[in-house]
Amino acid sequence: MAELEGKVAVVTGSTSGIGLAIARALAAADAHVVVSSRRAERVEEVARSLSGTGAGDVVGIRCDVTDADDCAALIEGTVERLGRLDLLVNNAGLGVFESIRDMSIEDFRRQIDTNLCGVFYCSKAAAPHLIESGDGWIVNVGSLAGRNTFAGGTGYNASKFGLLGMTEAMMLDLRHDGVRVSLVMPGSVDTAFSHPGGEEGKPWALTADDVARAVLDLVAYPAHAHVSRVEMRPSRPPRS
Repeated sequence: MAELEGKVAVVTGSTSGIGLAIARALAAADAHVVVSSRRAERVEEVARSLSGTGAGDVVGIRCDVTDADDCAALIEGTVERLGRLDLLVNNAGLGVFESIRDMSIEDFRRQIDTNLCGVFYCSKAAAPHLIESGDGWIVNVGSLAGRNTFAGGTGYNASKFGLLGMTEAMMLDLRHDGVRVSLVMPGSVDTAFSHPGGEEGKPWALTADDVARAVLDLVAYPAHAHVSRVEMRPSRPPRS
């Protein structure tokens, strides 16, 4: 994809699932890609496995997005090693699906810290570099849970509803600085995230590659056009 050749992209939470699929697709489109997650050994393993996928470099930088200093170091490390930043994909996410009767305060806070605060920390650190790029992008990976509540979603719904509002406000903050901000909101995706402790097994669901394609389609739009939100659903889910 010519639009991405030579561009520098950071993808948080990119050692598995949707994030890994996005990182792989960006690398195949000849972008320089920074792989990131909390586990340093896994980050390096995935970076090595994606190296050579395309013409760009693939490097790994460990980051816990709940730590503002880690997020700042991720962005600064990217610019130091690759010279610039053009695209930030905020993908790192956490879901704990329990009733408010059972959910611990710690688990509630972990979801807010990861799914909401982490996006703020990374985006704030990245904004000056994306503005300098002249055609910067922030793509936040949210969920249809940002519009549709469900039992057991007290923490997750709160974080994803918040992410929707944050993304739309960030878009207004940065649009006249040459930075486009968009939100991708998938429904059921057949990844380990949807099957904690188990294996994937929803042939009717979206795949991680489907979401990666949506991200690449977004950033392919010409500079005068901006798709601010993409909602994705399986075309034929089971009948309820």
